[in-house]
Amino acid sequence: MAFLKVVSLEEALEIINSFPLKPRTEMVPLSEALGRVLAEDIVSPINVPPFDRATVDGYALRAEDTFMASESEPVRLRVIGEVNAGDFPDFELKPGESVYISTGAPLPKGADAVIQFEDVDRDGDEVVIYKPAYPGLGVMKAGTDIPKGKLLLKKGTRLGFKETALLSAVGLAEVPVFRKPKVAVISTGNELVLPGEELRPGQIYDINGRAIADAARELGGEAVFLGIARDDRGSLKALIEKGVECCDIVILSGGASGGIRDLTSSIIEELGEVKIHGIAIQPGKPTIIGLIDGKPVFGLPGYPTSCLTNFTLLVAPLLRRLIGRESEVRKVKKKLAHKVFSVKGRRQFLPVRIEGEKAVPILKGSGAVTSFIDADGFIEVPENVEILEAGEEVEVLFFG
Repeated sequence: MAFLKVVSLEEALEIINSFPLKPRTEMVPLSEALGRVLAEDIVSPINVPPFDRATVDGYALRAEDTFMASESEPVRLRVIGEVNAGDFPDFELKPGESVYISTGAPLPKGADAVIQFEDVDRDGDEVVIYKPAYPGLGVMKAGTDIPKGKLLLKKGTRLGFKETALLSAVGLAEVPVFRKPKVAVISTGNELVLPGEELRPGQIYDINGRAIADAARELGGEAVFLGIARDDRGSLKALIEKGVECCDIVILSGGASGGIRDLTSSIIEELGEVKIHGIAIQPGKPTIIGLIDGKPVFGLPGYPTSCLTNFTLLVAPLLRRLIGRESEVRKVKKKLAHKVFSVKGRRQFLPVRIEGEKAVPILKGSGAVTSFIDADGFIEVPENVEILEAGEEVEVLFFG
């Protein structure tokens, strides 16, 4: 099967962005929200703390009752009770009164200060005060920490343990998040067997199924590995149809070039529409992108490095868009460790390993497993460049 018109990477991304797949949202319990991405801004529904509370163990009182206190002429206040954390005092302090209060407990009405117990003496039912208190001493006012209506977290925030703790503090039991897109993963080829199975002559273990599924999960998607399709039309078509039925996106690895057994393109054409068959990049030129029932179907190259490079370039942006993480592209600028030669007129993506401030090119070829296992990401060699010199600044786009 011949390639259709080969398109640029930019054209391919424009076509993918035009697909009718839109972000969807759902409410999830806070207990299941770790790692998810907020679909809405979150504002605090309450004041934190919700009441004026003591920040020390001591005596809650009216500050004005202590203004004349001194070492030589201490003030005595009557202790009328005790308030502990979790209590709710239903009385009001009158002039000359105080209560013993524990850290975190709500202040009774009339009290506006707390003197810690180390700074006073207790004499029966009286507390002896030797220095004046001021309003607000030893007190955290309601809403001082988090006022009601405050913006807590912005849409697109990925929830870590600090964020879920913050949401707990304001009493949210569930939160709106972007729904995880379901990604069907299919490996293709008679030569492939699953890890754990017996490896016979001429066979290799499937790498791409595991790599693609876990890359999708790492980005925040939900991966469904459907298995290995053999090099026959019935097997491949059945798995593609199953993927379209159960998932939002279907990704195949292998079966994308022009060989006699490469059936992916014709099956996508039969079931839907092939939008792209060939992208002007290396590695990964024989990439297929189509639509079946409005769902994107990607046919990625079989070589691991080519497969994961094209996943990062083409599929990862779509997944990030669907879960609200478009800004989380991981890039870093480094110095090239040694000279690199390229073919002029061909846009190349070269795997590299980060070593300190250096980007070390990995030149084993896209068919070598360790080309992407050893790599942290890849750099772009523009189509009009034949040589990148050692020490030249390059931008590394990380895998995943």
